[in-house]
Amino acid sequence: MADHSLLARAELDPAKARAILAEALTGADDGELFVEYKQSESLVFDNGRLKQAGTDNSQGFGLRAVKGEAVGYAHSSDVSEAALKRAAETVRAVAGGYSGTLAPGPIRSNVRLYGDDNPLEAPAFAAKVRLLEAVDAYARARDPKVRQVTASVAGSWQVVEILRPDGELYRDVRPLVRLNVTVVAGSGERQEVGSHGFGGRAGYAEFIAEGRWKHAVDEAVRQALVNLESIPSPAGEMDVVLGPGWPGVMLHEAVGHGLEGDFNRKGQSAFAGLMGEMVAAKGVTVVDDGTIADRRGSISIDDEGTPSNRTVLIDDGRLVGYMQDRQNARLMGVAPTGNGRRESHAHVPMPRMTNTYMLGGNHTRDEILASVKNGLYAVNFGGGQVDITSGKYVFECTEAYRIENGRIGAPVKGAMLIGSGPADMKRVTMVGNDMSLDTGIGTCGKAGQWVPVGVGQPTLKMERITVGGTG
Repeated sequence: MADHSLLARAELDPAKARAILAEALTGADDGELFVEYKQSESLVFDNGRLKQAGTDNSQGFGLRAVKGEAVGYAHSSDVSEAALKRAAETVRAVAGGYSGTLAPGPIRSNVRLYGDDNPLEAPAFAAKVRLLEAVDAYARARDPKVRQVTASVAGSWQVVEILRPDGELYRDVRPLVRLNVTVVAGSGERQEVGSHGFGGRAGYAEFIAEGRWKHAVDEAVRQALVNLESIPSPAGEMDVVLGPGWPGVMLHEAVGHGLEGDFNRKGQSAFAGLMGEMVAAKGVTVVDDGTIADRRGSISIDDEGTPSNRTVLIDDGRLVGYMQDRQNARLMGVAPTGNGRRESHAHVPMPRMTNTYMLGGNHTRDEILASVKNGLYAVNFGGGQVDITSGKYVFECTEAYRIENGRIGAPVKGAMLIGSGPADMKRVTMVGNDMSLDTGIGTCGKAGQWVPVGVGQPTLKMERITVGGTG
């Protein structure tokens, strides 16, 4: 499979496909034929038994014609000449009556950020079930308070090809795996949850090594036991310290989406029209980097064929860039940044994040904590809601602690962080030197499309943040 094109696999003559595509895009500004083949699987072990096991094979194409702000798109799971001709008739309406000049294709890159091996081929299904059984047994043996364990593994192998009307073909093979453990611990009538997962663009071998999955179990159990001792969270305005790594999901949601090109071109983002202005405190630098090897959010090329890139968005507090796909970049008069992503062949590409994170600063975690007399230390987050236009957000803390006189105090339950991303980026007063990325668990939703992403940040102090709580 890895040695043969998807068009050949579907017995579709590449020359005919190029001819149909070229005719469909006559008069268009841009467009492409996106062809996809994907295998995926998921196994869930819950309450001592295999609860769910599923596999899926899918294929299809999406044909797009772009003229100005208009997009014509047609897709099908039938990769055939007849289906492609029907799709061409549909998208041709967008370019009809125009005499445009087709935008040149992306500049090629030979960089490969991950291997081609299919993670679904090894280990065998039975070995994956035995792994989940071992995870379950180990978790239950860790502490008598453990009452329920849910463990899962998921993997996929996606091949994409982007064919342009000039005959240029761009190809990427994308493996992806993830392991997750959720534990419920209880004491009397009280029960609390802990969870930990990890993954990336590689085969299972790296991620199911005994040391890796045992660490995930240990972390999930630790969180559950910590939450079992938690007290009601205080409420009100206070200094908040965010931990490194996964708490960068708040940065992703409250700031990252607002820096995607389409929202800014349409004036829908709180950051629209602020290019070159200070939008965060000095010392705050935010980048989107899809070029980190083997990371969950990384892509060798995006879904338009543009090589992945490291894009600086905020530099020392100043807004310097947006994330762009080809259409928005052209309309805004800038270069695409390799952020044109789509969930599958059935979706149009749009500006999306890859691995979005804040760079580290000069302070140690202990220095940051010592500077807070009375506040909150948030080290893990669950769900959240964000309004892109205003930047207002609400995030749930799944693991947080009181800070009392510069020291970590009791764990708290029910803490919610409430604020505005653009406003609160200016409330950052200390940036830690311990920047880390998340463990490879992020999935981002936008306009009904879901894609894998990464987040990250160092320990961070933010002053006067509103905390919702029950204490």
